[in-house]
Amino acid sequence: MLDVFGRHVAERGFERANFGDIAAELGISKGTIVHHFGTKSVLLRELQERYMRRRLAEAETLLDNTAGADEQLAALIYAFVNYQVVDRTSTVAFQREVVQLLDDETLATVRRQRADYRRLVRDVIRDGIDTGLFRRCDEDIVSLYIFGSVHWMWTWFDPDGHAPVDHIASEYVATTLRGLVIDDSRVERLSDPNGTIAELVRHTLEAANDNHAVQR
Repeated sequence: MLDVFGRHVAERGFERANFGDIAAELGISKGTIVHHFGTKSVLLRELQERYMRRRLAEAETLLDNTAGADEQLAALIYAFVNYQVVDRTSTVAFQREVVQLLDDETLATVRRQRADYRRLVRDVIRDGIDTGLFRRCDEDIVSLYIFGSVHWMWTWFDPDGHAPVDHIASEYVATTLRGLVIDDSRVERLSDPNGTIAELVRHTLEAANDNHAVQR
């Protein structure tokens, strides 16, 4: 039910997704969905909480396996972009309905998860400043810039388009790091789509995706 609902939200938006279409696709009654979830808001909550749990776990894995704020931020940005392919339906469903998080009490936990995620990125930027890797900047603004630019990719990115996701991720990493690092001699290596950081991200996301498939 969650997977079908997520696809409908990704394709149509939350307001146009409805229990009738979900039930018809699954060959069940609408009452079955109501029994398990009650309302669309609860379905959205379950979908988004599951999504954020996975993203936070992956982020922690990436941070544990990288050294230095520049490597960590590069890995996180690679992951942010690759979600448009690796977990596209859930990513689009999450990102296009982020406005639902603003004041819906049902989604309070998701708001906290998103705040934790943003704090994680902000702490990486702060660590880069404190250790002399990054120029002094407003880490709040920079973190919002990163999330804002990546989280609107669903509006223009085409997985079958002419620009492969690794190329786009590389450009995002290079552009962001060049605006932050004091010594940009490492940027080319960190933004290399065939480099160790990109490979770490691919391995981490593939492992997490395989584990998620087994759990389902």
